[in-house]
Amino acid sequence: MAVKVLVVDDSGFFRRRVSEILSADPNIQVVGTATNGKEAIDQALALKPDVITMDYEMPMMDGITAVRHIMQRCPTPVLMFSSLTHEGARVTLDALDAGAVDFLPKNFEDISRNPEKVKQLLCEKILSISRSNRRANTYSAPAPVAAPAPTPAPSSVSSYGSSAPARPAAAPIPARTYAPASSPAPKRKAYKLVAIGTSTGGPVALQRVLTQLPANFPAPIVLIQHMPAAFTKAFAERLDKLCRISVKEAEDGDILRPGLALLAPGGKQMMIDGRGAVKILPGDERLNYKPCVDITFGSAAKTYGDKVLAVVLTGMGADGREGARLLKQGGSAIWAQDEASCVIYGMPMAIVKAELADAIYGLDDIGRHLVEACV
Repeated sequence: MAVKVLVVDDSGFFRRRVSEILSADPNIQVVGTATNGKEAIDQALALKPDVITMDYEMPMMDGITAVRHIMQRCPTPVLMFSSLTHEGARVTLDALDAGAVDFLPKNFEDISRNPEKVKQLLCEKILSISRSNRRANTYSAPAPVAAPAPTPAPSSVSSYGSSAPARPAAAPIPARTYAPASSPAPKRKAYKLVAIGTSTGGPVALQRVLTQLPANFPAPIVLIQHMPAAFTKAFAERLDKLCRISVKEAEDGDILRPGLALLAPGGKQMMIDGRGAVKILPGDERLNYKPCVDITFGSAAKTYGDKVLAVVLTGMGADGREGARLLKQGGSAIWAQDEASCVIYGMPMAIVKAELADAIYGLDDIGRHLVEACV
């Protein structure tokens, strides 16, 4: 059965072009179009599409507001179109918080210059997110998840001996309901690195995990999120404002330290060297993912042996599996997000099927277990 799609955009050209591209795929059926957020809500209720493509800047009602209403009234996977600017990144991250599953750059030049490539990418995204786990992206009761209480300290000096100004409490996102975790509490260990890899659904998942960590979290953290180059700086800034730990987009030569999470920059590769610093390398065109989880995990295995705790969160594909295999061979621990709480159970499933997972946890348990595991 064809995937039913609702196309929402105030540009007549873009609506027609997206509709033409999707309709050319026999597995996809465009069942309707809308010119603004209000029409999108009405059409979503009437047509019950499997996927909605959504612009964010529209008259009458913007895309983010429309996504919130759709998630409350008729939860449907939404693919946002975004401009490749800092403001476009910020708005797209807001849309993902509101419930959108994924996003694509809105680039008219690419549509004209590389129609076949655009068609392939757009259709693949639509078909993939049509199979996404709506439970993981559906807002439940409006009661927020309370942020964990700050770790008490006798003064503003952290346990690592440096002055640490108090960071704001994490901003809550609406609660979701997941199945219980399927693994026991983790064993405690002095890990030298926590490495987290993710893709589709990752921005919200990382926010939910990292906002549970205290400012004096005892291990350095590296984050690998499949994301365009224009987006990672804005995403790191967003996480830094929400979390008690510090978060920044990684730069070549940055030193790993407790309480700091370094986000791999989009379009490049991040590796860990023997000095406890990150190396940022140009993105290799032969690799599908820039940044690539396998690359970072593999370098961490070479540098830290059995002292790495790697976590694979929601995402399409199998990136991270081979890097996790190297970590496992060196004696490090591997966790996978459970299927019930994933938006896309691809990357974690690859870890589980390869029998590499030491533990499988629901999303809302991962942050708490990281605190329990790291000493």
